[in-house]
Amino acid sequence: MTELLFNKRLQVQVKNKDTDERRSVIRISIELQSTSNPVHRKDLVVRLTDDTDLYFLYNLVISEEDFQSLKVQQGLLIDFTSFPQKFIDLLEQCISEQNKESPRFLLQLTSASSAFDHSPSNLNIVETNAFKHLTHLSLKLLPGSDTDVKKYLATRLSTVKEEKQQLEQKLRKTEEDLTRQLNYAQQTLSEKSRELDKLRSEWTSQTTSLSSRHMQDLTAEREQALETQARLQQQNEQLRQELESAHNKSTQQFQSKVLELETTNRELIDKKYKSDSTIRDLKAKLASLEEECQRSKQQVLSLRRENSALDTECHERERLVNQLQTRVAVLEQEIKDKDQLVSRTKEVLEATQQQKNSVEGNVESKQLQINKLEVTVKSLSEELIKANGIIKKLQGDLKALVGKIKVKNTVTVSQEKVLQETTEKLQRGQQELQETQQRLRQKEEEATKLKEQLEATVQKLDESREVLRTNENVITWLNKQLNENQLSRKQEALGMFETPAAGLRTQSHNLLDSKGFPSSLGQGFPITSTINSKYPLPLSCVSSGPRSVLTMHNQTSGPKVQFNPKSSIEVGSVCPNPQPTQPSNKENGESVGLDSKYFERRDDSIPLRGLLPSMHLNREVPKPLNTAGVKQTPSATSAYFPG
Repeated sequence: MTELLFNKRLQVQVKNKDTDERRSVIRISIELQSTSNPVHRKDLVVRLTDDTDLYFLYNLVISEEDFQSLKVQQGLLIDFTSFPQKFIDLLEQCISEQNKESPRFLLQLTSASSAFDHSPSNLNIVETNAFKHLTHLSLKLLPGSDTDVKKYLATRLSTVKEEKQQLEQKLRKTEEDLTRQLNYAQQTLSEKSRELDKLRSEWTSQTTSLSSRHMQDLTAEREQALETQARLQQQNEQLRQELESAHNKSTQQFQSKVLELETTNRELIDKKYKSDSTIRDLKAKLASLEEECQRSKQQVLSLRRENSALDTECHERERLVNQLQTRVAVLEQEIKDKDQLVSRTKEVLEATQQQKNSVEGNVESKQLQINKLEVTVKSLSEELIKANGIIKKLQGDLKALVGKIKVKNTVTVSQEKVLQETTEKLQRGQQELQETQQRLRQKEEEATKLKEQLEATVQKLDESREVLRTNENVITWLNKQLNENQLSRKQEALGMFETPAAGLRTQSHNLLDSKGFPSSLGQGFPITSTINSKYPLPLSCVSSGPRSVLTMHNQTSGPKVQFNPKSSIEVGSVCPNPQPTQPSNKENGESVGLDSKYFERRDDSIPLRGLLPSMHLNREVPKPLNTAGVKQTPSATSAYFPG
């Protein structure tokens, strides 16, 4: 049996007789060979090889006897068991120092010949310090023979083949894993591409539908604007015709009122200046509205450019939308105010036209003023139309932004649903972990409870065993006392009956030793007595019967002694005194045996049949043995009599 302890490549300083020193990388392997046939022994094998030169082979086999000589020669302080590990530690120090410029530990391979052909070489582990080169260990290696080289090459070939097979198996496994991963990646890519195509188709359909809706809304708004423009032009023409007819009719009537109208004309001039100032204010407001419209357009463009950041800036965009809505509401309110102002100006113009019709002398000036006012009204109406168009465009852009924001909201809602599902799964996993931890805690508590119960039962078992031992000792002592007392009383009462039965009695008495067992049968066998009698009799009466026989039965647990009378025993014939016998020392006031508490049944006691299967009683001891006043219980009568 070989155990590989070390197998690494090291830098070795090679020295020959005629050549200079050189460094080469040599593989050092250390093996521990143990043989058991015919004698158990261990050998340490050190092998030097070169991966570039397969015929380079040096071997050294160190047995325990060789190590003792090596230990004496080089003054080593270690045993053969710890030598391999110390040798490996020195080699590891050489490996750690070999990359330094001035290594502390060196490996030297020296040869006495000019080349490493067939001469032995020395492998030295040298430590360099400031004083000298200290050689820790020097091993003499022998070059490998042809058979050794062949064996080494064969082992290298087998290891290379095994490594090749392992690499092929690993390559196959990696190819299978990569193909599986590639198939899975392709499947996922195809699924993702399908989902992307679906999303693109849905996006294109939504964009086309939205664009068509917006185009329809724009066309409807344009048609409404054209209709309103035509209706306003018709109304203006009708008003102009009516005003011209009324002017032609009222020119003759208002000639007498020229003086009065001059004063009113001055008032009208003042009103005109006021209206001009209001018109200027309206123009300034329109310019500010146009600037705000341009700003809103720039904001819309910036919002379109920042479409990628709508997910993170959704709340800000909502606030911007609210601000835009408030601005639109303000603009609509201002437009309503402008419409009211235009209506008021129209009313003022109508009043001025009526007043100008009343003027007869200044008809041409009034007509010029009317023409100027009409031109200003037309310009105002055109500007209002432009403002309405700009507002409609802004409303369309706002609707588009609202649609995009709704789409983003749907995406965010779906992402929130996915996040909620993942959080629910995580909560479920955490709940399952908590449940398993609670189960583990319950199991650990149950295990601790079971251990405590087991310890309690073991303690009870030990206590019951101690009680059993005391009971057994008590029973043996009682049996001894009872047998001695009964035999003594029988000898005193029945001294005249010197028959073979008496010999049998003495023989049976001699068979019982101090522990109540036959000395020839060994210890640890139970004694039971069965008496076929009508009345309970003492053992002395039973044993004194002429036909009582001591029989022995061989059973699985060992021989067993029984008192089996062949026939029924009469009370008067065998025992003249059938009354319960009293102990011999009753006259002294002492009771033979122990107190009845030692024979009471214990609830926590363990039956002896389960504890000691090789020692048991077939039957209980009969009642005549209870002549000493001891109350026997089933636990006491079924107890063992230890040897």
